Amino acid sequence: MRKYIPVLSIAGSDPSGGAGIQADIKTISALGCYAMTAITSLTAQNTTGVRSIMPSTGAIVADQIDMIMEDIPPMAIKTGMLCNLNVVSTVADKLEQYRPDNIVVDPVMVSTSGSKLLDDEAIDLIVKRIFPLSTIITPNRSEAKVLTRETDPDRQAKILMEMGCRNVLLKGGDSDRKDFKIDYLYLENKHTGIELRADAVNTVNTHGTGCTLSSAIASYLALGYDLEQAVRAAKFYISRALEAGAFVTTGRGHGPVNHFYAPRRLKNFNPNRPK
Repeated sequence: MRKYIPVLSIAGSDPSGGAGIQADIKTISALGCYAMTAITSLTAQNTTGVRSIMPSTGAIVADQIDMIMEDIPPMAIKTGMLCNLNVVSTVADKLEQYRPDNIVVDPVMVSTSGSKLLDDEAIDLIVKRIFPLSTIITPNRSEAKVLTRETDPDRQAKILMEMGCRNVLLKGGDSDRKDFKIDYLYLENKHTGIELRADAVNTVNTHGTGCTLSSAIASYLALGYDLEQAVRAAKFYISRALEAGAFVTTGRGHGPVNHFYAPRRLKNFNPNRPK
């Protein structure tokens, strides 16, 4: 029997569909993988902002992950918004229990405006228990600064790797540059960072770009790309999704990207085929 390529997102829900679990499902599906979810919180939000958040209990998060791992073990996992200390602890427990391959951690700790989304105790637990289990972490500029108290990408990456992160993607999509955006990729087997440039897209439709990028990296890892290839392919995907959705109005604020600008058919593989 052939099998689909399953990817699990552990994150919060966005009822407006542009970010969080909904963006992850769209991204994973658009890239030809089979999307699964463990929902860490319910939010009331839209393109203009967040009104309220209701965290899931640790017990229901644990049960969701257990049911997935026992029946459809994912070939990659992406973590996003983990809400509070209880949820962080639960997710860490389950990642330590199952030790899955290809863990992409989007540390949703600080908004692009600089507001902290987690308390210090929860942040410390992510650093101590989840970062060392990750294949790669994808902090934005604000998150990297809070975590390292540095602004230089090389210094930030060095400190994050000393915290146990094997690989780091420092996102620069929220920079003020109008010509192009720069991300910096630091790999455990390379001595210097890799500068990844992409033309800036003139659009207000940027809701959920971080969620989309991390889900795309997880999907490409599940599809068999090596890490650098997966990050480059994910960068290409998010750039084209931004371009395709730039002139479409969805809501009154920051709308979503076009996740389905070039959707792929759901891929499958023969697990018994010799490598």
